[in-house]
Parts: sequence; C-alpha cells; structure tokens
Amino acid sequence: MIKIRNSQEVEKIKRAGKIVAIVLKSLKNAIRPGIRTKQLEDLAVDIISKHGAISAFKDYEGYSAHICTSVNEEIVHAKPSERSLIDGDIISIDVGVNYDGFFADAATTVLVGRVDPKVIRLVRVTEKALSLGISKARPGNFVSDISHAIESFVAVNGYSVVREFVGHGIGEKLHEEPQIPNFGQPHLGPELKEGMVLAIEPMVNMGVASIEILADGWTAVTKDKMPSAHFEHTIVISKHSNFIATK
Repeated sequence: MIKIRNSQEVEKIKRAGKIVAIVLKSLKNAIRPGIRTKQLEDLAVDIISKHGAISAFKDYEGYSAHICTSVNEEIVHAKPSERSLIDGDIISIDVGVNYDGFFADAATTVLVGRVDPKVIRLVRVTEKALSLGISKARPGNFVSDISHAIESFVAVNGYSVVREFVGHGIGEKLHEEPQIPNFGQPHLGPELKEGMVLAIEPMVNMGVASIEILADGWTAVTKDKMPSAHFEHTIVISKHSNFIATK
C-alpha cells in the first residue's frame, strides 16, 4: 500500500529533507583531492547530530556507517574508509536521515579535481535523468512514467541504467512502497496521487548495466569496472506537480 501523507507529515519530511540537503552541500564543499572518505563520514555525523536527526543508514540491515561514499566504478553502498580521493575521481555520496520519525534520502555525484570530460558527461547525463524523472512525478501519471523518462534519456546518450537497485517510497520508513525502477515502459504501475512521497534515484553506468557485489557484502561495482554516477532526491507529489524536499 502506498501511503498518502497529510500536511503535518509532509512538513516533517520537508524538515528531514532540509537536513539532508545541508549535509550534502557541506560534504560537496569539503571534497578535494587528498580527503579521506572517513573524514566525510565524520563531518556528516557531526552535522546530522547538530540538527537533532539520526542517520537513516546506520545499522540499517547491518550497515555499519552513517553515509555511503561510492568512488568511480562503485555504484552504491560503499562504506567510508581510510581511502583518499585523488585528482580525477568521482564520488557518489548518499545521505538519509530520520528526523522526528520521518525520513528523507538524497544522493549526489561530485567531481574531484580535474575529471576526464567523458566522465563529466556521464555525471551530467545522470543528473539530467533525475530531473526528467522528477518532471513525470505528478498526479495522473504512473510510476513507470518516471522509469521510462529516465531510461530513455540514459539510453539515447549511450549509457545503461542499473536494474538491481531502484527508487522507493519513503516516509515513516526509509524504504516504503512503491518501488521505482529506472527502466520500463510508460503508463504502468500505480497511479501517482497528491501526498505520495518518493525517492527517485537513477544509477547510471558508463558501460554495461551488469554489477557485482564485493566481498564486504555491501559495495556494488560495475562489472566492467567503468565509472558509475548516482543522483537522488526525495519528492512530494503536490496537487498539480511536485516539490523537492531535499533541494
């Protein structure tokens, strides 16, 4: 069942979303060659705590970190570590928080120093794919209209979408119904209605769509070891369109 949120619940999700946005902006500003991903984790923990929230990821199904820091061919779910970023890397940062019992979730991919123009293009296409998906998230459309908009744009640009991980509903839990694939035909699945809250998140690979999970049981990487980008926003379906809670 897809929950329809009332105005009070939406306000709580918006407050959680604002904290996520603040964390992501601070982390983005801190990223530079030489910084360790564990330093980004420590900064995120400090900001989340100062705003009276808690990480949505820590201890979720056994995940031991507060954020995800996925570098280059790492798609999602890489844990912060002593790894230092180097010039030319890209890093996808995923942040989720629980504030007053309601969740918000967002991700961004950041360029580290001087990045290959081909990789920059991958990042820009992924960000645009998210924007196009969000543009379809309005009353009267269907979940797969979001999916189709993302996949169509990614494919025409010569990239592939990850199929094993999808967007999701969000609210009183980090993951709620519906699932939102980044692929599929339009006009299928549940109809979108005012008050639905969705986390839309294209994960786009430069090469093949195939993935592997590393020995840590969490880190997903591209099978061909080519770069991957990830963007995400939590959005609320409004009367005529939607608004982004994590912007």
